[in-house]
Amino acid sequence: MRKVREMPTNCAAAGCAATYNKHINVSFHRFPLDPQRRKEWIRLVRRKNFVPGKHTFLCSKHFEASCFDLTGQTRRLKMDAVPTIFDFCTQLKPMKPKSRNLPKKNSCIPTEPSDTKSNVSCQQVLLEHSYAFRSPIEAKKRIIQLEKEIASLRRKMKNCLQKERRATRRWFKITCLVKSLEANNILPRGTSEHILPGALNDLTLQNFKILIQDQQDQT
Repeated sequence: MRKVREMPTNCAAAGCAATYNKHINVSFHRFPLDPQRRKEWIRLVRRKNFVPGKHTFLCSKHFEASCFDLTGQTRRLKMDAVPTIFDFCTQLKPMKPKSRNLPKKNSCIPTEPSDTKSNVSCQQVLLEHSYAFRSPIEAKKRIIQLEKEIASLRRKMKNCLQKERRATRRWFKITCLVKSLEANNILPRGTSEHILPGALNDLTLQNFKILIQDQQDQT
């Protein structure tokens, strides 16, 4: 018999009316199994005698945008994510998350949890954190754009290398011509010493012919 997956019906946060609807861009996330992180979530929810069950969920409205991993097909929470956005009564003192019990790496906990009136919208958070994508489709478009840029740079690099090889072949041919004219007494002896760099002037005429032939073979 096929096991039916339990779907979230509502959010466990006090005062939150969010319910599961596949047509609404709100995701639901189970309480973590890790004892320390689970205890921290329960503390931040601030419900008296609250004990989350196997099918107890919190919706994505209670997490900062930086707490989500949007690289895959589904929106997932990072390992160190904790809920910090709640609509508590104004007379209650907001609680600060305990950072000592949480993993130190890539912590996404803000220093002070915001009230409802001061909560930053998802769009503003995404603007501040430009590395986060709103959806996998947007991430895929960015990847395609970067691949096109890489292909364009590779073509430019290939053209530069071809220009460099052509210039090198011309320089070898000119040097070979000067040395040939000098060897046939058409140009005065020592002409190559004045117009050629020292490294090239030390090479013999036969070596230049070999270099030119090698360039042609490579082409």
